[in-house]
Amino acid sequence: MLPVEPLSGIATFVVAARSHSFTEAAELLGISKSAVGKSIARLEDRLGVKLFHRTTRKLTLSADGEAYFAACSLALNEIATAETALSSRLHQPSGRLRIDMPVAFGRQVMLPILLEMGKTYPELQFTLTFTDHLIDPIEEGVDLAIRFGEPKDSTDLIARRLTSQRWVICASPDYLTQHGTPRTLDDVQHHHGIVGYRRGQPLSWRVSSEGLTQRLNPPPTHQIGDGDAMVEATLAGLGLCQMPLSLLRRHIQSGRLSTVLEEYTADLIDVYAVWPKVAHLRPKVRHIVDALVELGGLGKLD
Repeated sequence: MLPVEPLSGIATFVVAARSHSFTEAAELLGISKSAVGKSIARLEDRLGVKLFHRTTRKLTLSADGEAYFAACSLALNEIATAETALSSRLHQPSGRLRIDMPVAFGRQVMLPILLEMGKTYPELQFTLTFTDHLIDPIEEGVDLAIRFGEPKDSTDLIARRLTSQRWVICASPDYLTQHGTPRTLDDVQHHHGIVGYRRGQPLSWRVSSEGLTQRLNPPPTHQIGDGDAMVEATLAGLGLCQMPLSLLRRHIQSGRLSTVLEEYTADLIDVYAVWPKVAHLRPKVRHIVDALVELGGLGKLD
C-alpha cells in the first residue's frame, strides 16, 4: 500500500505542474514555498527522475514530468469523482434523466412509477421516450433503458435485472368463438396472429415445450410495431397475440381477453435496466435503478 506522504506529494506535484512557480503553488496549497520544493524533491528522489526544469524565470515539466502529470491528474480526477458520487448519496437526485422504455410496458407500468418519483424529487427532470425497437443507449444519448430479455453481451453497457414477467398468449372471447381455441402449438398455424414488427420483420413468440424453450413463428397476419396497438387489436378480435401478463391482466380479469396454451407459456422473461458503462454511475441513475430494483422485489413491476 502506498504511504501517505507519497500521496500528499503527488497532490503537491499536480498543483505545482499547473502553476507557473513554486510560489504560486504554495499560495494555492496554503503552505510555504520551501515546503512545496521539499515535497517535490522527495518525490523526485523516490521516483529517481527529474520532474521539472527549473530556471529563475519559469518552471516547466520535463518529459518524465509530463507523463507522470498526465497519469496523476487522471488518478486524482477519478478519486474526486468517486468522492462526489459517494457524497451525493446523501442528496436527492437532480438533473435531467433520459429513459427509454418499451411502449406498452413503459406507459402502463413504468410511467406511473416514474411520475411519482418526479413528484417526490422535484429537482429531477425527465426525458422519456417509448420505443419497441432496440436502441443503442450510447448512440441515442439515453441514460437508462428498460428492456425485456437478457441483453446481448456488450463491453459498453451494464444491465441489472428488475423483475420477471410471464408472457401469455391470448385472444378475445369473440375471436375464439369464431375461430376455435388452439390446444397445441401446431394449432396456432391455423389462426390469425398479431405479432410485433421490428426492422422490417415480424417477431416470433417465446414458448416452452417438454422443458425446452423455443421460438414459435405464428402466422404474421397483423404486424404491429407498437405494444399498445397490439393489445387494442387483440381486444378488437383480430387474432392471437403474446404479450407480458402485466399488460393484459386487467383485460383478462374483466373477461375481455382469454388466455390459451398456458402450459406452453409458463416460463418467465426477465426485465432489465440497461445503461452505458461509466467509471462512476451517476447518482441520479443509481438512485432510480436502486428504487426500481426494490419495487421489482415487491412485485410493483408486475
